[in-house]
Amino acid sequence: MAIADIKYITMTTDPIADFLTRIRNAQMAGHRIVEIPASNLKKRITEILYSQGYILKYKFEDDTRQGMIKIALKYDLQTKEPAIRTMERVSRPGLRHYARPTEFRRMKNGLGIAILSTSKGVMTDKDAKAQNVGGEVLCYVY
Repeated sequence: MAIADIKYITMTTDPIADFLTRIRNAQMAGHRIVEIPASNLKKRITEILYSQGYILKYKFEDDTRQGMIKIALKYDLQTKEPAIRTMERVSRPGLRHYARPTEFRRMKNGLGIAILSTSKGVMTDKDAKAQNVGGEVLCYVY
């Protein structure tokens, strides 16, 4: 494999924070599409963002060794504001944050979501509350 074949080499200690930062930076620059190195957790978070209406489309590509996620970002047609106003990392490698279903806080009067990693998989706070399961709060999106 030649050096030109290697597209991305990332060595981060917090891949979720890297994922959120790449989306945030792409939105601030006004990009339509952002490419992110793939992992199973990132794929699941991408599916949640799509199902909640925060991103336009996504595509998983397995052409590289690690794979890539291509995300088409969503913007308001009139104001050109991004659909995702804020993405905030909650639990991090140095300080984990866990919550019970009764401890979930409402995001922006129910307009935002919290993404949790539970024993039943990665899901939103609303799904976790419906299944009465708690877990690690990965991030807030609104």
